[in-house]
Amino acid sequence: MAHAAQVGLQDATSPIMEELITFHDHALMIIFLICFLVLYALFLTLTTKLTSTNISDAQEMETVWTILPAIILVLIALPSLRILYMTDEVNDPSLTIKSIGHQWYWTYEYTDYGGLIFNSYMLPPLFLEPGDLRLLDVDNRVVLPIEAPIRMMITSQDVLHSWAVPTLGLKTDAIPGRLNQTTFTATRPGVYYGQCSEICGANHSFMPIVLELIPLKIFEMGPVFTL
Repeated sequence: MAHAAQVGLQDATSPIMEELITFHDHALMIIFLICFLVLYALFLTLTTKLTSTNISDAQEMETVWTILPAIILVLIALPSLRILYMTDEVNDPSLTIKSIGHQWYWTYEYTDYGGLIFNSYMLPPLFLEPGDLRLLDVDNRVVLPIEAPIRMMITSQDVLHSWAVPTLGLKTDAIPGRLNQTTFTATRPGVYYGQCSEICGANHSFMPIVLELIPLKIFEMGPVFTL
C-alpha cells in the first residue's frame, strides 16, 4: 500500500502492474527528453544574438520536426496498446469472484464455492485493533490464491462505483445493469488495499477493498469458508 511522502507507484504484485510501471518509466523518460530539448531551444533563443532574417527555406529542419514527433508517438503507442490488450485478456481463470457495489459497501460472491456470499464493510474506528488501518480495513476480507488466474465480475446495485486495487493494476467500473470483468494473477502473498475510485455519494471515501492473498496450497485447504 502507499505510505507517507511516497513519490513513485506502489510495488507491483501482478505482471500487469509490472508492465504498467515499466511503461510509466518509459513514457516519463520521453517526457523528460522533450522538456529538456524545449527548454534548451528557449534558452538559446533568449541568449544568442546571432539572428538572420534572410533565411526563408529550411527543409531539413521542417523534415526533422515533422518526423521526430511521429516517431515519438509510435514509441509510446506500441507498448501502450500491448498493455491494453493484455489487460483485456482472459486465460481460463481458476476462480471467479463476483463483486457488487452498494452505497457504501461491497458484496462478494464465490461462484465456484456453492454461491458463498458475504458483505464487506469498513471497520469503524471503535472496532480497530492495533495494526489495523483507519478507513482501509474491513470486517470481511476477500481471500484469494496467488499464482492462479482470478476473474473478477464487477457490477453495481445502485450508482456508479469503481473497484480498484492499485498494487495489482486493477481499476474496473461497477455499473448498474452491466457486468464488467477483469482478470489478474497475483505473484506475492500479503494483504493489499484498494478503494472505490468513482465518486458515488456522501460516503464514497468509506468503501475500502481488502484482498488477502495466500499460497494456492493453503487456499485449497478451505480458507474461504473461514470468513
